[in-house]
Formats: sequence, C-alpha cells, structure tokens
Amino acid sequence: MAYIRARTSKHPHDDAPDTSAHFRRLAGMPEGPEKKALRQDVVRAWMPMAQRLARQFRNRGEALEDLEQVAHLGLVKAVRRYDPARGNAFESYAVPTIVGELKRHFRDHMWGVHVPRRVQELRNRVRSASMALATTADDRFPPTADIAEEAGLTEDEVRTGLQALESYAALSLDATLTDTGDGYSLADTVASTEPGFDQAVDREAARPHLSRLPEREREILYLRFFCDMTQSSIADHLGISQMHVSRLISRTCTHIRERVQADRAAAA
Repeated sequence: MAYIRARTSKHPHDDAPDTSAHFRRLAGMPEGPEKKALRQDVVRAWMPMAQRLARQFRNRGEALEDLEQVAHLGLVKAVRRYDPARGNAFESYAVPTIVGELKRHFRDHMWGVHVPRRVQELRNRVRSASMALATTADDRFPPTADIAEEAGLTEDEVRTGLQALESYAALSLDATLTDTGDGYSLADTVASTEPGFDQAVDREAARPHLSRLPEREREILYLRFFCDMTQSSIADHLGISQMHVSRLISRTCTHIRERVQADRAAAA
C-alpha cells in the first residue's frame, strides 16, 4: 500500500510514501481493530525510511538488525503520535523521533559504564573536535586547550569528555595485554586483598583496650596468643585451674571484641 510521491527535485526522504489520506482517516477513527490494521499498514509503508535511518548508525558496535528494530519502534511511536492537523509533513515528525530513539538506545544500552547524559554529550563534542583537529603531520592528539577552543568548551569539560571516551566499551578481564608477549591478561594485573592489612587494623583497634586489662588477663593472653602456650601450661604456670584459664580467655576476648565494635559503630 505504499504510494511514492512524485517529486520534481531530489528530496532527502526520497522513499517517503504518500500516506496523508491514511493519517486523516486515522485521526477520525475510534480505537479498534480497523484503526489498528490501518496503522500497521502505514508503519509498513514507512519501514524502508526507518531502515535507512538505522543504517546511518551502523559500525558502532551494534548489529544492524537490532538497530532496525529500534528504528521500527521509533516509527511506531511516530505513527501513533502524529497529528496531521498541525500541518507538518509526517516525515518531518517521524525522522527526529526515529533518530532520537536510536540515539537513546546507544545512550542507555551500549555504554559499558553508566555515564550521565551530559557527560556523553561532552564526549561526543570532544571526539568531533579532536577528529577535526587531528590533521597535523605528526598525528599527535590535539592539546586540551585546542580542543576546548574548537568545541566551545572549558578545559575542565574537555577533560571530562576525554575520560568518557574510555567508558563507551568495557575491556574484558580476559583480554591479553599488548606488548607483553607472555600471555598475561588484564585480570593478572588486578591486585588481590592482602589479609595482613586487616590483621594490622584489628591489632591497632584492640591495642588500647588490651592495655586497660588487669595484669593477670594481659599475661594470660600474652602466653596463649604470643607464646603459643596451651591452657594447661598456662594453668600450671600461674597455679590456677585450666577451667579458670579457659573462662578468663573467653571472657576477656569477648570484652575486647565488644569494645572494638562499639568504637567502630561510634566512628561510623
């Protein structure tokens, strides 16, 4: 049902069908199967233009088939929302709607790291300005000040845009590092947690509370945890029962743990 308009001059939407009569009918029809069927006919008639717009965004890391689906979604929205009474041609309304849907798709779904919309816009302006300036013989990356002047941005905004250039696509941890020749991956460069750091922090947190313990409790903990003596040996050394030693160790450790936890809660 696609009727191509006869045009006397080249038009950027040369494939635009003449569906003005269909839109006038849609405007006066109540919701129902007949209106739905006519709307689908209109969508099918304009699908070639939507696909052409989608092709303008290819080679950006997304499959063309997926881009065409996004463009079709934008086309459906445009057909549903278009009001012929406003006097504008449908393509003048549909094209920004479809292109906006495609750009929104890249903004919301294609970035490896979530980046605010303004930062994404800075990234695009910085990228365009950099490409425009990258004409020197030595092919060096343009200075920040030059990019700022070309893009009409401040140098801080340029630096933000440059950082966003690295956020569009995430690099896999399994990616092999270049110029190493030994098969190391990016994951091999990621540091692991050093358990000794946590132990040092715990010791410093417990230190002031240990210093406040009665002398006998401090001695028992020292013999048990620093001299690695058994509870029986400590009991013989101090002339008390092993059961008494066990109770003192348990009570003292519980007290120290509670005091350290209270300190951390107060500091939070």
